[in-house]
Amino acid sequence: MASDLDLARRNTVLGGLDEGALAALLPDLTETPLPAGQVLHEPGQAVGEVYFPLAGVVSVLADLGDDQTVEIATIGREGVVGISVYLGAAAPSERFLVQVPGRALRMAAQDLRPHLADVDDPLTAMLRRSAQALFTQVSRNAACNRVHTARQRAARWLLTTADRMDSPRFELTQHFLAQMLALRRTSVSEVAQSLAEDGCITYSRGRITLTDRPRLQAHACNCYEAIRRATDAALSAR
Repeated sequence: MASDLDLARRNTVLGGLDEGALAALLPDLTETPLPAGQVLHEPGQAVGEVYFPLAGVVSVLADLGDDQTVEIATIGREGVVGISVYLGAAAPSERFLVQVPGRALRMAAQDLRPHLADVDDPLTAMLRRSAQALFTQVSRNAACNRVHTARQRAARWLLTTADRMDSPRFELTQHFLAQMLALRRTSVSEVAQSLAEDGCITYSRGRITLTDRPRLQAHACNCYEAIRRATDAALSAR
């Protein structure tokens, strides 16, 4: 039981529950891998399962048509994939794609819904805070994509991903990074090379290592700290 509780607490939403509330959820939670490229939810399709990431990063993508997608948010171990169930939506309007591989605890949506009937349920309270954190991130990302440079946004994205992985090393292709930042592949290559030459990162065979985090943070826009602080504040509120 103790090891199961410790595993679940790697996710901030689950970790915000007291031991009794979390223990009651354990029978409904199943550990599952999150391989890169896996689509967890499609636009317009009912959500059958909710995911509480333990490691890895899931991208929230808006479909613009003509095979164009734009990342509007990312979700890691601080959040939950499937928040539309909490919001009462029949289906999401975005695609949820695993961009950095990891693991999650999976829960059937039908097992989650009974908790939502009680506004004072501890899990409902944490989901409410998670939704607030996600909304803040989406709005800040919209502003960031409008006014900040590719280099600033890439640095912010790498820092946020390292936070969610709790590691300075993670798997990521330049193709994925280009898609996430809505940049051409050549532009991403130039930014990555620039950050590498400055000693901030190394990149080899689809794996990025943050070699000088303070220097990388100096290149990032202030959206990194703003989103991090807002997320921490929302999820720690009582």
